[in-house]
Amino acid sequence: MSADTIDDLFRRLEKLNEIGAALSREHDIDRLLEFILVAAKTITRAQGGTLYRIIKVVGKDGKEERRLHFEILHNDEFERRGDPGRPGRQGGNSGNPINLQDILLYEGDGENHANVAAHAALRGETVNIADAYTAAGFDFSGTRKFDEINGYRSRSFLTVPMRNHENEIIGVLQLINCLDPQTGAVVPFSTADQRLAESLASQAAIALTKRQLISQLEELFESFIDMINEAIDEKSEYTGDHCKRVPELTMMLAEAASATEDGPLAAFHMTDRDRYELKIAGLLHDCGKVTTPVHVVDKATKLQTLYDRIHTLDTRFEVLKRDAEIEMLKRRLALREPRDAAAEAALRRDFEARRAQLEDDRGFLRRVNIGGEFMKDADLERVRAIGTAYRWRDPSGRESDFLSGDEIDNLSIRKGTLNEDEREIINKHIDVTIEMLEKLPWPKHLTNVPEYAGGHHERMDGKGYPKGLTREQMSWQARIMGIADIFEALTARDRPYKTGKTLSESLFILGRMKEEGHIDPDLFDVFVRRGVYLQYARKKLDPQQIDEVDLNRLPGYLP
Repeated sequence: MSADTIDDLFRRLEKLNEIGAALSREHDIDRLLEFILVAAKTITRAQGGTLYRIIKVVGKDGKEERRLHFEILHNDEFERRGDPGRPGRQGGNSGNPINLQDILLYEGDGENHANVAAHAALRGETVNIADAYTAAGFDFSGTRKFDEINGYRSRSFLTVPMRNHENEIIGVLQLINCLDPQTGAVVPFSTADQRLAESLASQAAIALTKRQLISQLEELFESFIDMINEAIDEKSEYTGDHCKRVPELTMMLAEAASATEDGPLAAFHMTDRDRYELKIAGLLHDCGKVTTPVHVVDKATKLQTLYDRIHTLDTRFEVLKRDAEIEMLKRRLALREPRDAAAEAALRRDFEARRAQLEDDRGFLRRVNIGGEFMKDADLERVRAIGTAYRWRDPSGRESDFLSGDEIDNLSIRKGTLNEDEREIINKHIDVTIEMLEKLPWPKHLTNVPEYAGGHHERMDGKGYPKGLTREQMSWQARIMGIADIFEALTARDRPYKTGKTLSESLFILGRMKEEGHIDPDLFDVFVRRGVYLQYARKKLDPQQIDEVDLNRLPGYLP
């Protein structure tokens, strides 16, 4: 062996070592496959190559069958020609689909040894062919036809099975047309080429299997998260979709923030791992709601528990009207003997006024029972007055105040439908979320999930919950999720206690929250300036909610 050949072999061995180290660092499967094929071509000086993966599919007879699936095709000659009809790179990250049928490993009742790639996969052995046109034992008629159509000459083939750490064949690496480094002529693949390719295929198979196992674990984990959210959805149809929409809006705002090149967010950039970590946090941000009682989560009105007690009040009003009518009729009957028409008419007027007042008070209680943004002091006084001014007899004949203390307290809720105890129960979900997430043994690239997920109810001024963190104590990701959570809640039209607000209403409220120190001011500006709100609206909101937004009138925003 010449000195040049020995030096060349050492260089290629060093390249193989570099490739082995790089294989362990790649996390994206498509990029990993691409890297494997390019590396194999480089160390063997191949003009082209194909990477197949063994897949399992259900055949026409309903039985499972194994096939070789084309993952990536590379050919430097076609790349040089630049023919869009025959691109030099197909599959993988190229953007060019591979329109070739899978190769069957079994045909009829036997193994498919006519195809060299299938043979290598079935026997687990490398096949090194100097010239496909003169090789015996394999069917290269398809190769000849391809060459004839494309003005190409396929000559030397090196087909290597990819065997993982469990000695299982998971794919095939096929290289074509070894090029002489001096003349550029197509030559057979040498023994050294074969050994290098086999070594690479072995390393690549292990790296690919490892990445597939990790991907399967990630899929399992995400499926488990979906199961939790589905359990919440089954428990309450009003919160399940919230668990899906918030992560999506979170990622929209995060991408906009990452793309910002000036101001306080200029240094904020996300890697693929950062994105995945934030995605998982978004999916789990309300997992603690799995412990929240349904009657609190779904409380649509102030008097709702297991049912809406406003109907009980309706019955009491009917009793009062009945009692008033009976009293009026008794008095009219007493006037029959002296026959006083004027007095009877007065009794009728008093009764009608009494009934009208009862109807008005009932309508008022029904309105305040629905809940809203704020309740006036005068309305609170009226609730208390109604509760004590009327007296009624229950079915047992016992006389009592028209409204119980609990009913007065619930009807006097200033904002929304939850009383203090119920709001505390709802707020408890974030404590449970943090407790659940902090107990999990997170891998290094997901260690921030509890902080991201657990901070979306904190405020920039430190008045939020559960920890009362200030802006400086929170990550950008937690602040991003806080805005996403609020905006989704404002615009959601599937809540039992309200209708979804329009874009202009929601942004106005969000702007007020910026001024009041509730949300991050810089992220709010990005949310508006980069049109994240509109991007989300077009995907998730009812068209009637998407109204015209005057950015010049948004509180706290400078266009």
